[in-house]
Amino acid sequence: MKQKSMHSADKEIRINDRKKLTQTKYQKVDNIIRQRLIDNVWKPGDILPSEIQLAAELNVSQGTVRKALNDMVAEHLLFRQQGIGTFVSEHTERRALFLYFSIVGNDGTRILPESTILSCEEKLPSPLEQARLELNDGEMVVRFHRIRYFDNISTIIETICLPLEHFPGFGSEMEPPNNLFRFYQLSYGITIAKAEEHLKAVSASAEEATILNIDEGTPMLEIDRVARMLDGRPVEWRVSHCDTRNYKYISERG
Repeated sequence: MKQKSMHSADKEIRINDRKKLTQTKYQKVDNIIRQRLIDNVWKPGDILPSEIQLAAELNVSQGTVRKALNDMVAEHLLFRQQGIGTFVSEHTERRALFLYFSIVGNDGTRILPESTILSCEEKLPSPLEQARLELNDGEMVVRFHRIRYFDNISTIIETICLPLEHFPGFGSEMEPPNNLFRFYQLSYGITIAKAEEHLKAVSASAEEATILNIDEGTPMLEIDRVARMLDGRPVEWRVSHCDTRNYKYISERG
């Protein structure tokens, strides 16, 4: 029994060693591909080399490459076209609407609202902005405010803060469009990989009431969101105050 137990232990050790080796190779492939996306070696819309080519280049199995690519497809960083290959995802209007915009009509209708910029300025961050964007002392931000419209009705007021380091000339040399994530990607080479949101109820201020044509103190939904780049660094802090009388927040899982 003792000998059998020792053999079982040896077998378990060998299995664990193989798992660690596989995980190490997977992490290597995952890190390399993500870094190439960060460095824009493969730009949005580009097709990646085949799994066989990547496996040969990185000296790993095709299965290891496939797992890394599948995980990034699940994260919406890549997408596949059957019979053609794997591509770098783009922040299209449809992708922005279904992945990063959660306000829908009470009947479930999805509309990506239009927007108007109220103000845009470069300045030193507030302590809270510095903390949310994980900035070093002395780093500047771009802060702007905008109104968002559903069917020409003002519905959302947003305050958005960006690290100036990543967005030189933002709002001064170029007018930011409605789809910001696509703008970040095409104009600055920055891809938003994920976002974290916190929700709470707030009351409309006097200024918000005037802009949205509602009573001061009207209940509103606050969406506090930090968006992160491919390497995990925060690159946008956005606070949205939403008049939800005709709209609701929806979150889909799975």
